[in-house]
Amino acid sequence: MPLTDTILMVEPTHFGFNAQTAASNSFQKELKHEQTSSIQEKALLEFHNCVKKLKAAGIQLIVVSDEVSSNSPDSIFPNNWFSTHRSKELFLYPMLAENRRMERSPFTIELLQNSFGFKPVDLSFYETQDTPKFLEGTGSMVLDRSNQLAYAALSPRTNETVLLDFCKHMDYSPITFEATGPTGEAIYHTNVMMSMGMNYCIIALESIVEKDRTRVIDHLLKTDKEIVEISLPQTYQHFAGNMIQLKNEQSQTLLVLSESAYHSLKPNQLEILKKHNDRILPLSIPTIEKHGGGSIRCMIAEIFKPY
Repeated sequence: MPLTDTILMVEPTHFGFNAQTAASNSFQKELKHEQTSSIQEKALLEFHNCVKKLKAAGIQLIVVSDEVSSNSPDSIFPNNWFSTHRSKELFLYPMLAENRRMERSPFTIELLQNSFGFKPVDLSFYETQDTPKFLEGTGSMVLDRSNQLAYAALSPRTNETVLLDFCKHMDYSPITFEATGPTGEAIYHTNVMMSMGMNYCIIALESIVEKDRTRVIDHLLKTDKEIVEISLPQTYQHFAGNMIQLKNEQSQTLLVLSESAYHSLKPNQLEILKKHNDRILPLSIPTIEKHGGGSIRCMIAEIFKPY
């Protein structure tokens, strides 16, 4: 699977618990005793430490700052509103929460267009239909770019109609399924229970409903992916599904994950991941995970420079 050595991250200005997304994101936790300013300060420190360690590991970073006027608590998760592709497309996605729609930054879009020649494909119009539909980028979809497959756990934020529109544009095949959490709720984003590497896939198989599970496994095995199964506690309590494989400037493979996810891994899981990666890079982001309901993969928007 193609990997990139270039990513975009957004420095937050108003990070915090987002009440507009909480109904469909059971990973979020509202800790009311903490001051909003304190949460932003801690998240900013975690963000800067991540940037520093990623740069030191040889990853090329584009860092943009959220506009102070946006008042968007989730801007630190840019992979939900756009994705880039080597065929020059820059997709813009429809978002469920109104305050997340403000994250679609004209400055960032223009920067990517001017720097790399991307051409926008705007799917955000689905938000304004009589029956709004949503597809939140590479949160909603886990892409196997080598085999042109889009895995998607259907949820209030991941609509099959919009997914099929994306797949038609990109000549991808959709693989849809239902995935549920410990209390039976739909998992809000596919990338919290599934992460695609070049030769492996980290996946919470027990979250996938029984009628869909074998079909998903079959697709993974047909594409020669070694399956690294994670449990629901690893998924929900430690964000072990929310990892991302990158390559650095020396073309080494790098698995980026949170410290919480790393420490939850069992020896056999870690052994497989070490086999497929030159380096594993755990990053400490407890504030971001607790209040934002997302982890390091959500914080990283991959930049696939056009051929």
